[in-house]
Amino acid sequence: MKGVKYIKIDAHQHFWKITRQDYGWLTEEQAILYRDYLPHDLEPLIRQHGIDRTIVVQAAPTIEETEFLLELYSKYDFIAGVVGWLDLESPSFKDDYHRLREQVGFVGIRPMLHDLNDDRWIVRQEVMKNIELLVSDDFPLDLLIYPRHLPVVLELLEQFPQLRAVINHAAKPAIKNVITPFWIENMNKIASYENVMCKISGLITEADHQNWKHEDFRPFIQHLVHVFGIDRLMFGSDWPVCLLAGSYQNVYELFQNSLLQDLSEKEYIKIIGENASEFYRLNL
Repeated sequence: MKGVKYIKIDAHQHFWKITRQDYGWLTEEQAILYRDYLPHDLEPLIRQHGIDRTIVVQAAPTIEETEFLLELYSKYDFIAGVVGWLDLESPSFKDDYHRLREQVGFVGIRPMLHDLNDDRWIVRQEVMKNIELLVSDDFPLDLLIYPRHLPVVLELLEQFPQLRAVINHAAKPAIKNVITPFWIENMNKIASYENVMCKISGLITEADHQNWKHEDFRPFIQHLVHVFGIDRLMFGSDWPVCLLAGSYQNVYELFQNSLLQDLSEKEYIKIIGENASEFYRLNL
């Protein structure tokens, strides 16, 4: 692809600052993750691999963390947008949403569904009422889920087939185990909704952290390409969470090796940047 100009986007990464104290999941037991990760840590890594812009995604269920990420957006040109957090069950959701929408860098919302006790939270009445606002505004919803949540997401999509949504980390399939009919069948159904995309991200942390091989991921990624197509996939590093199982370089090389041999130049350009730009309607 020498001589071809295109924008490469990492559509899923995180920043956090321990002293903020709103990362309840982040404890000393998290080892390598239990430290600050900020833009100056990531910038040399993306430059090394020719990544032009990134989407920073919330890692704490607080509006304050979203505002912290929007501050970083205003200071660092490589951050193209922020997928933040709002309480979709709160009576104040509408006001909070409209306030954040005034900021150019606010490009999406992500509830942390895989951390909630109720697997059916996303289809609660008050949540659905507020999602209706997102649908009417055609505003993106990131879905952080496990495979067990896929049938519930399908219920949501049956109610709101026009919802612009993206499945994070391919719904976290157990890469270290064989690909399952349950994951295949439900991802097929999810992919039948034309406004739903999927991130090829966060996969190495679902593999054997010490002994994963590129071949472990190929059947999962091939299936995603088959059902979502070239126009509805995007690359994400899930840095720094990926450090539990490998480096930024490991993730990028896995993505490259899994896709390049099967894709045309035009198709690759879509997954490495164009799709994310269009989905989040980035101001590049």
